[in-house]
Amino acid sequence: MRGHMVAMLLLPGASPLDVGIPAQVFASRHGLNYRAVPCATRPGPVPGRDGLGFHVEAGLEALGEADTIIVPGFMNPAGPVDPVVLDALREAAFRGARMVSICGGAFALAAAGLLDGRRATTHWQMAATLAREYPKVTVDGKVLFVDEGQVLTSAGVAAGIDVCLHLVRRDHGVQASNAIARVLVAAPYRSGGQSQYVPRSIPEPLGDVFAATREWALAHLEEPLTVATLARHAGVSERTFGRRFVEDTGYTPMQWVLRARVDLAREMLERTALGIEQIAARVGVGTGANLRLHFQRILSTTPSDYRKAFAGKLA
Repeated sequence: MRGHMVAMLLLPGASPLDVGIPAQVFASRHGLNYRAVPCATRPGPVPGRDGLGFHVEAGLEALGEADTIIVPGFMNPAGPVDPVVLDALREAAFRGARMVSICGGAFALAAAGLLDGRRATTHWQMAATLAREYPKVTVDGKVLFVDEGQVLTSAGVAAGIDVCLHLVRRDHGVQASNAIARVLVAAPYRSGGQSQYVPRSIPEPLGDVFAATREWALAHLEEPLTVATLARHAGVSERTFGRRFVEDTGYTPMQWVLRARVDLAREMLERTALGIEQIAARVGVGTGANLRLHFQRILSTTPSDYRKAFAGKLA
C-alpha cells in the first residue's frame, strides 16, 4: 500500500530540529502507515542551520503526491521564497493536501497565500513580523499551534512535537498518539491554546506546584472537581490559581478539566467495551447525554462515531 505520505519541504537553512521532529513522529516503524519523505526544490544537498546540512533524494514533485506537507523553519523566513516553491505549495493545497508549518515555516505558507483569512501562529519572536508582512493573516503569537482544518501552523521548535502528535490524534486517535509520545519521551498532549512564552511575575518554582495539581486532577477526573478544589490542592487563592492556570495552559481550569475528561473518554472508547453511560460516569461528566454534548462541542462528532473510527487501531 502507498500509505499516507508526509512530505517535509526543506528550504535553504532548514532547522535540523524542525525537520527531525516530523521524521520521528511519522516514521514507518510506528506502524501507522505513514511515509515521511524529505524533499527540496531539487534533489541533492540542502544547507541547514546551526552547522548541519541535509541531502534529499526528492524534489518538488513529492509535493504533488503528498497527503500532508510540512514546512519546517528555515533561514531568513521573512525573505523571498522561490516562486516555484510557492506555486507547488498552492497546487498541493488546491488539490486538498494538508498543509502544516513548524516555526518560521509559516512564512512560506503565508507567502503562498495559504494563510490569508486564517488564524495562524509562529515562533513568538517572529509573530509581529508575520503579522506586519501578511496583514490578511490573523496572527496569534501566544499559542503552541493553530488547527484550521486543512491548514495547521505551530510555534517554535518543540511545538512541532505538539502539532505532529495532534495530527496523529486526528488520524488515528489518542491511543496511537500516546504510544508515539512514549517512544519520544514527550508530553502526550499539550493543547494548541497553551502559551508559548509568558513572562512570570510569580516565582518560577510555583510552576511545579501547578503541574502537580494538574497531574492530581488527571487522577481524580471522576470526582466533582472545582476551581476551589484545585486551588486548595495548589495551596493558592482561587484568583491566583485561575490567572496562572490560563497562563500555563491557555484554558480556564474548568475548560481544561472538561477537555481532560473528554480525552480520557476518547481513550476508553478506543480500548474498552464499556458503554457510553459507564464511560460518562467514570470520566466525571455524569450522563451519556452530557458526554455526547461535550463530544459534539469539542470534537464535532459523537462518542459512538468516534468508537467506530478509532476502536482497535492499535493491538
